[in-house]
Amino acid sequence: MADTSFDVVVVGGGPGGYVTAIRAAQLGLKTACVEREHLGGICLNWGCIPTKALLRVSEIKHIVDHLGDYGMSATGVQVDLAKVVKRSRNVASQLSKGVAHLLKKNKVTVFDGHGKLAGAGKLEVTKDGKAVATLSAKHIILATGARARSLPGLEPDGKLVWTYKEAMVPEGMPKSLLVIGSGAIGIEFASFYKDLGADVTVVEVLPRVLPVEDEDISAFAKKSFEEQGMKIHVDTTVKALKKGANKVTATLEAKGGKVTEITVDRVILAVGIVGNVENLGLEGTKVKVEKAHVMIDKWGATGEPGVYAIGDLAGPPWLAHKASHEGVIVVEKIAGVQGLHPLDTSKIPGCTYCRPQVASVGLTEKAARDKGYQVKVGKFPFMGNGKAIALGEPKGLVKTVFDAKTGELLGAHMIGAEVTELIQGYAVARTMEGTEADLMHTVFPHPTLSEMMHEAVLDAYGRAIHF
Repeated sequence: MADTSFDVVVVGGGPGGYVTAIRAAQLGLKTACVEREHLGGICLNWGCIPTKALLRVSEIKHIVDHLGDYGMSATGVQVDLAKVVKRSRNVASQLSKGVAHLLKKNKVTVFDGHGKLAGAGKLEVTKDGKAVATLSAKHIILATGARARSLPGLEPDGKLVWTYKEAMVPEGMPKSLLVIGSGAIGIEFASFYKDLGADVTVVEVLPRVLPVEDEDISAFAKKSFEEQGMKIHVDTTVKALKKGANKVTATLEAKGGKVTEITVDRVILAVGIVGNVENLGLEGTKVKVEKAHVMIDKWGATGEPGVYAIGDLAGPPWLAHKASHEGVIVVEKIAGVQGLHPLDTSKIPGCTYCRPQVASVGLTEKAARDKGYQVKVGKFPFMGNGKAIALGEPKGLVKTVFDAKTGELLGAHMIGAEVTELIQGYAVARTMEGTEADLMHTVFPHPTLSEMMHEAVLDAYGRAIHF
């Protein structure tokens, strides 16, 4: 039988859990990782990675549909949905095996099963109701992630009403689709299915699509989606879903009280997530749970000595890279690494891989003003950038928000081609507490999309060159 005594046991093998386990092992801590399903977690197997494989296909489909814009033509191009799904699953499988290799390489012991607290410093591992092992560790880190939120009367059934899981492995292409929720998950699926030919309607209960983004970016996104043919309903609630044999009729109620009905082939429910707090043995401990998330201090510690929580389980932002970084901080604190800083979520970039892409880091303009900052705001359109025009991607916007008194970069917000790759430049600037002077004096290569980042900084101070 494998050794059952460890310095650190991580419960969950997702992007938070497996990274945490590897870093713990690197620090010389004897480490185990408990995973009940697939190494890599939801992100790698059913989220971040396979959805990007799907979105790559829809991106190619969009380009093929507009070959004439590039002086090309093609006939007989078809989408084989089964092969599209298979490719996405193969990508996820390949990377899951890679995670297993990394854990083995770093001498992390992996237990296949469900982990549950069983007293101070103890964790029971079971599989299909059978005992696997009882592990002991001074430090137990919960990284069990989250699952799709459901709403009363709108519960997914896996056939007509989907969660993200069913949306990633469709047996057939729906001709019409209703997406409930316009956050990152909802909008990415709306974009994927729209580019593959579905008639897509998006309903958002809040006044804006992508409501966590800057208002200018949200407005730009809504206009872009509508130009693509999406139907967008904001300030609207889905009151009921009536299921037929192979269709769903949704009752929509706008803020003013107007009620309409639409009938679609399928519905995707994308209204947020809830932490996997159940059956973890939290009862009788000092671990506090609020709104389906475990409460932690700035170092990831719960109220129960020796028990920590990271990632989606511990609350927003619900991002894989946040979970990974959070876990590293926790184990480095445990190991006594010097010079650590608590996680600053305002320095975590967020990305949405729809078409056009959306990315941001830091405060929105409104949030900065609400906090009492006097701000300087810069904007630069993709239309003013040579590389964007050459790529055939002239629609987009880069926006910067600075503290008018100190020059600190408070936030940056982008929409357009490849902005999910560009945003890291601003994330580095935020982490290094960069100012407008630092960014102005940085030389950006030409011709690149990144030049717009420079111009958006210059514009905040009345110095933009190309617009």
